[in-house]
Amino acid sequence: MAEACPPEAPLEMPEQPFSRKRAFPEGVQKSFYWRKVFLVFGALAITVWLGWLMFRVLNVMGLTHLEWGLLALFIINIAWISFAFVSACAGFWVSLMRERRPASIAPEALTGRTAILFPVYNESVRDVFATVEATAHALAKIAPGRFECFILSDTVSAPTALEEESGFLNLFSGAVSDCPVYYRRRTINVARKSGNIHDFVSRWGGRYEHFLIFDADSYMSAETLVEMAARMESDPRLGLLQTVPKLIGGTSLFARVQQFAAAVYGPVLGRGIAWWSQNEGNYWGHNAIIRTKAFAEAAGLPVLPGRAPFGGHIMSHDFVEAALLRRAGWKVRIAADLNGSYEEGPQTIIDLTIRDRRWCQGNLQHSAVLARARGITGTNRLHFMIGIFSYLASPLWMVLILVGMALSLQNRFLKPEYFSTDPSLTPRWPVIDPALALSVFGFTMAVLLLPKLFGAIVGVVKAKRWTSRLLILPGVLLETLVSALIAPILMVAQTASVVSIVTGRDSGWTPQKRGSDGYRFVDVARRHAVTTVFGIVLTYAAWRISPVFAAWLAPATLGMVLAIPLSWSLGRDMSLSDPLARMLSTREARHPPACFTEALSARAHYDGLAPANLRYLIESDEAAFRSHIGLVDRKWPLDDSEVHIPLATASAKLDRLDDLDAFLGALGPKEEMAVLNSVETVERARARYQPASQTALA
Repeated sequence: MAEACPPEAPLEMPEQPFSRKRAFPEGVQKSFYWRKVFLVFGALAITVWLGWLMFRVLNVMGLTHLEWGLLALFIINIAWISFAFVSACAGFWVSLMRERRPASIAPEALTGRTAILFPVYNESVRDVFATVEATAHALAKIAPGRFECFILSDTVSAPTALEEESGFLNLFSGAVSDCPVYYRRRTINVARKSGNIHDFVSRWGGRYEHFLIFDADSYMSAETLVEMAARMESDPRLGLLQTVPKLIGGTSLFARVQQFAAAVYGPVLGRGIAWWSQNEGNYWGHNAIIRTKAFAEAAGLPVLPGRAPFGGHIMSHDFVEAALLRRAGWKVRIAADLNGSYEEGPQTIIDLTIRDRRWCQGNLQHSAVLARARGITGTNRLHFMIGIFSYLASPLWMVLILVGMALSLQNRFLKPEYFSTDPSLTPRWPVIDPALALSVFGFTMAVLLLPKLFGAIVGVVKAKRWTSRLLILPGVLLETLVSALIAPILMVAQTASVVSIVTGRDSGWTPQKRGSDGYRFVDVARRHAVTTVFGIVLTYAAWRISPVFAAWLAPATLGMVLAIPLSWSLGRDMSLSDPLARMLSTREARHPPACFTEALSARAHYDGLAPANLRYLIESDEAAFRSHIGLVDRKWPLDDSEVHIPLATASAKLDRLDDLDAFLGALGPKEEMAVLNSVETVERARARYQPASQTALA
């Protein structure tokens, strides 16, 4: 029978109050603060300069109230763009310099044990378990005995849970002892993913010096995993090391556009963030290695007061955990120089917006963390603010467009104000300086687009083949065009998400859709109908004001008007031989890494899974039943006075119903899952619905 879990090695992980002050131990390495000063003052300088130019554009004959509002919104938005631009400038400089990688140790010199964690929630068993298998086999070859894989299931669907059990038994039959694989499915999903990791650390954390987290669509090379563990062992104050994953596995045009952008611009942006954040880096929830002791003693998350979406358990826990680790004096670094870290991205705009809704709520919830947390470093607060503003930027741009339209409407239709409070012999016309406005537009576009050029330059310089260099520029032009078209669609979606969250709607906890889209045209049309109508209304209103104004607004409205055909066409699968796909091809697309191809090959091992169902477990022989109970977690995180309502309800139905069909038909999804997670309840069902001779345990 498969050994589901190793012996527990408890490690206390207390909750860390936000009121606690910073407590850096002596000898903690500080960062170079001049880098943060350069970043902030560089962004401020650009913001002030462009803000002053915009003021001159509007202040031809004094500013009206609408013009003051337009100026304020412009300054807020340009500050965000300027910050990203200065960070990209730093990343561009670092990328062109010779990289100084820390000295690493050979795999056989590793002394600690590292757990590779695979948190899953109703995910594809075939895809995830194949990745686990490929990762375990690769690690067993390169660093035998140094790594162990742990599938941490939070699945709440009984059919998927039983498929996971079948998949684990299949995986276990081909496992290697030099990198064992374990499986634990929680009975109650407290605190979502952060609670899943907390349960692992508090029960098995003492067994591992480090743990490394995969997402359900993560892939990492064994060499990179070993290198990360080596860096942790060589620096005892390093608490967390985050890689910059590249996107891989995209088959639609939309996914290939994202994949190209991540490959060309991602390294520059990642190196920029790593340069200025230094020991106050960030954590993105996966493809990162963490020191177990540091995480246990410093990163236990408190529960925010109030109800969701702003209160309750912290959704985007990763940012907060990184900040708490640094508050306790641990280094949190971004390893922008490490290759071999990958993840899959959404295949369609719809999938991206669904995922974005959950991320939006998690990032906006950080405003409550900022208001309560003490001792958090200024750099970590900056990470929080970047995350928050990445979603607030969309409604701010939306309001900026509407205010600009109102101002143009005022210029076109309203009469001048002859009698204002200021003494004047001439009427006050709300006018602007068109020539200077064109200059401001040009400078703004330069600040927005130059980071793409930086990535293209680095790509050309670093490319080893001339064919790769020649493909970069056409790819950048195509990616920029597609991104410009879909940006308004995402702006509307993010604005709707922000409004929804601010008005108190919780996004809940739904699994992310992986793989190809499968959306029908009618589904796409229904999803983007509001965006399309809004774009048509804006275009018509702009045209009524002035055809010239409509042309100026076209970059923002065209994508909205074409949202339905754009979303549908970008979501179609596209072969790498297609001309557009070739323009967007990346090295990983042309020559996929072994960690990805081996995982894809291993999926065939799980095509023939034949999972049981609850009826089978109740009616099966003792051997099949024992295989199931060997994989059931016996821990129910309940106080003595607490009752798990679905389990209690299922137990009551079991007592009342004499027929197995009636019992199974009476169970709801939550009750069925509770029975599946309770060995005692399944044993009672076997005793009730089978002869005693068939259910007696040896």
